[in-house]
Amino acid sequence: MNVAGYAVEPGRTAVGVLVGAAGLLFLVQPITGPIDVGGVPIQPALASPVVLAAGLALGTVVFYRQGYTLFAAAHAVFAVSLVGFVGGIALGSDRLLVVGVAALVGGAGWLVTIQRRAS
Repeated sequence: MNVAGYAVEPGRTAVGVLVGAAGLLFLVQPITGPIDVGGVPIQPALASPVVLAAGLALGTVVFYRQGYTLFAAAHAVFAVSLVGFVGGIALGSDRLLVVGVAALVGGAGWLVTIQRRAS
């Protein structure tokens, strides 16, 4: 798809919109305070990591389908770790927090190893 003469990829655009929305949700917290969603007050900064995890998960699929397996793996590692962090905090589960930390540390180490071998 072309917009104003530039090639725009819908998948990458959707990932960028979700990641950007996560950043904006975090930044508007001091300005807006709680926002009612279905009658329930939600702090925008609390919704930010959920939206970011969705963007990272979508990025995993988008980059894998385009053949960028290392980018897809990086998105998957950080999506899993963020879901572990958010789920652990939301549910009060130490086990999910440990899964998030393990995914982050192990996944980052694995990505560094893969990148060094590729160079």
